[in-house]
Amino acid sequence: MSKKIAVLVNEDTMQRCSCGGCLKAFMNKADSFERYADEDIELVGFTHSGGDLAKKIESFKKKGVTTVHLSTCTRGKNENYESIAEQCAEAGFDVVGYTHGGAVSKDGKEAVVLSAKPVTSDQ
Repeated sequence: MSKKIAVLVNEDTMQRCSCGGCLKAFMNKADSFERYADEDIELVGFTHSGGDLAKKIESFKKKGVTTVHLSTCTRGKNENYESIAEQCAEAGFDVVGYTHGGAVSKDGKEAVVLSAKPVTSDQ
C-alpha cells in the first residue's frame, strides 16, 4: 500500500509557476522526498494554500493523505508558513516544510518538520 502525500504550494507563486521543481523532486524521490526512498508514494493532492484551507484539509483526509509537504516557495514567501504547517499537523498529518532544495533555505530559514498531532473525536 502506498503512502499518500499532498503538496500545498504558495498561492501567489502558483499563479506564475509550473511547479516543475516540486513535481520533479516528488517523481525522483529527491530532496524532501528522499525520506520515502524505500516506500511506494502516491501524490493525491496538489493545490495552493490559499482559499478555504479547512476544506482542502478535509479533502486530504477523505483521500487518505498521511503527509503534507509545504512547497519550498511557501517557506520562502508566505508569512503564514508556520501557521499552515501547524494547521496541517493539528488535523492529523505529518508535515514536511519544503519540497525541493535544501531543508535550510539560502537565507537560513529552516524547514519545519512536524509530526501529526493526535486528533480528538470533537475535532
